[in-house]
Order: sequence, then C-alpha cells, then structure tokens
Amino acid sequence: MFTGLVEGIAQIKSIDLGTDSAVFHFKSVDFAHQLKIGDSVSVNGACLTVVKQDTEEFSVDVMVQTLKLTSLRALKVDDYVNLERAVLVDSRLGGHIVQGHVDSTGEIVLLQQHEKSLQMNIEFPANLLRYVVAQGSICIDGVSLTVGSVSDDKNQISVWLIPETLSRTNLLHKVVGDVVNIEVDILAKYVERFVSKMSPK
Repeated sequence: MFTGLVEGIAQIKSIDLGTDSAVFHFKSVDFAHQLKIGDSVSVNGACLTVVKQDTEEFSVDVMVQTLKLTSLRALKVDDYVNLERAVLVDSRLGGHIVQGHVDSTGEIVLLQQHEKSLQMNIEFPANLLRYVVAQGSICIDGVSLTVGSVSDDKNQISVWLIPETLSRTNLLHKVVGDVVNIEVDILAKYVERFVSKMSPK
C-alpha cells in the first residue's frame, strides 16, 4: 500500500524489452540506496518489484499486462518517473490509500497557469467518473491529489498543482497530450459494492 506522497524521482537509464515482460533500469542517487531487492515500489503509481539495486541505480520487472494497462508503455530513456516506497504500518497516512493498481490511463487536455497553481485537466474513461467527486482524492502518476472539479459531459476532471507538488514530482514536465496513470479512490469502490448488495433485488 502507498499514500500518493512522492518520495523521489528517477530517470530512466535503459529499457530491456522481452516477449512477455520488460526490465526498466533507473538512476536515482537520492532514492536507490533506500531500496532492496524484493521491495515493492510505486513507479508513476504502478506497484512494481525491485529486481536489482545498488547505491545509485535500481531495476524493476514490468509484465506485459502492466505495460498494456498503464502509461509505462509510453516511457522512454531519459524520462522521469515518480517513486514511493510501500508504506510502513506505523507511518502517517499523509495522502490517501493508494494500492498501486492502476485503473486506467488518462490524457492531459489542458494545462493552465494561475497565480499560485497550475490547473491540469485530464480526460479518462467515463466508467471511472462515478468514483470521483469534487474535493475527493485521486492518484495521478502516483501522486495523491485533490479533485478540483468533475465534468461528466466531457469525461474530465481538473486538479490544481501547487509549486511544492510540481517541484517534488514529474508533473512539472508534463505537456498537453501526455498520458498519465489513474487510480481512483478504493473506498469509493467499496461503498458502491456495499450499496449494491444492500439494494433490493
């Protein structure tokens, strides 16, 4: 489990593509030394397993199904990714509950600079919008964010990124047209299932 509070960023050093999986090699001087082989790590919101590690670099396996379902398929050498280690039992939950199970991908359709924040509008599958509410939580590329507004007719949400978020994550490098990973709040899914079971047949 993760919180959506990004601990570091890494740059892709190389990608080894196989028939049913890929190995991503990252360089991160400030983060790699905190990992060990077998650790779960969130890479742009996708939970992956560390298969190689030293003081400045680490590698993860990515199954073909994960590549198909996430924006990891669009990554290339020199791109930056957001990183977070799995949460400890006694840690504070500063963001929200994030599983690292990406629900879908979305496309950035608007970036608009305001006085103290950057507005980002994201378009994604309509079937996920029922789990999103204004002022609720959503995970974008592994970053826990508060939803500013929901537009059902456009299949879009907007989030506002403060300078602190931009300085600590790869969202600073995003442009219109970029694809991002989306994980909706798991609590909304639990509520939906509970209510559906309570409804009369």
